[in-house]
Amino acid sequence: MTDAVNPPGRPVLREMRWWDIEPVLELEKDLFPEDAWSRGMFWSDLAHARGPEATRRYLVAVDTTGDEERIVGYAGLAAAGDLGDVQTIAVARDHQGTGLGGRLLTELLRAATAFECAEVMLECRIDNVRAQKLYERFGFEAIGFRRGYYQPGNVDALVMRLTDPSTSVPTPVQGTQENGNNG
Repeated sequence: MTDAVNPPGRPVLREMRWWDIEPVLELEKDLFPEDAWSRGMFWSDLAHARGPEATRRYLVAVDTTGDEERIVGYAGLAAAGDLGDVQTIAVARDHQGTGLGGRLLTELLRAATAFECAEVMLECRIDNVRAQKLYERFGFEAIGFRRGYYQPGNVDALVMRLTDPSTSVPTPVQGTQENGNNG
């Protein structure tokens, strides 16, 4: 049977662990050189991602097609009460447009549903149209702006909201593959 979360020949999604922080930071600095997260930010969020009191869900996408495994994407969600917040989603340049962003977002929305979030929020760089289109395909709607949110570049953020994440993603079914056109 095919695993819908990890179809054959595509990067494997798994829980992010502390040993993934260094390769994630390398990818973070490549993709977001002006406003990359720090090592401490990832450590802090991962500290809340395990155990019965967990309020975070972080994933990495691992490409296993070569001699070495390589992290080619990552994503994180924070939950507080009935509100989820997409903290980050990133996909390596050579994997953009392959559906990996959609797979990562799907898993975050499944986590939001498991955390019993009634809605999910996120901020997206105003100049990142590709990401905005991905979020819109999942039902997110623009609700406002945060001026100068991304520093030090002073780039505005588009604030987006999704109500009822449980209706936004298909239920995983063993033996099926997802559509690879999500992002």
